[in-house]
Amino acid sequence: MTAVSKEFVVAGNATFTVDNGSGNWYTFKVRGKDLDTRPVYFVNLLTGPNNDGDFTYLGLLDPATGAVRLTAKSRLTDDSKPVKAVRWALRHVWDGRPFPAPATCHHEGRCGRCGRKLTVPESIETGLGPECAGRVATEPNHV
Repeated sequence: MTAVSKEFVVAGNATFTVDNGSGNWYTFKVRGKDLDTRPVYFVNLLTGPNNDGDFTYLGLLDPATGAVRLTAKSRLTDDSKPVKAVRWALRHVWDGRPFPAPATCHHEGRCGRCGRKLTVPESIETGLGPECAGRVATEPNHV
């Protein structure tokens, strides 16, 4: 299991799982989109058995702080466990703090930018393929 980074989360096509180590976990997708020359990051929660398509809109990610804000179209509330889990995990990621054992947050083994399967050990570690890692570093919006 490989931990996620800020760069991975805001690369534009990130999927990661937050696991509390006690049998409860949530899988999230963060998709970036350029709107009016500024990036917007949509956070979605896996809510069904299809790992590719059963995602429900959760809220918006602030790429500067890692905060997740619910909107009028959010299907969950501030008190729901998935919202609390993603906020907790992204606070750790943005602050650069390790997750307290046994909790983990890891990517799915696909590039956070293009979605291709990762095979290079360094890419598996970072969650970004070699080409995409270079692009994320040079693209100001990461989308």
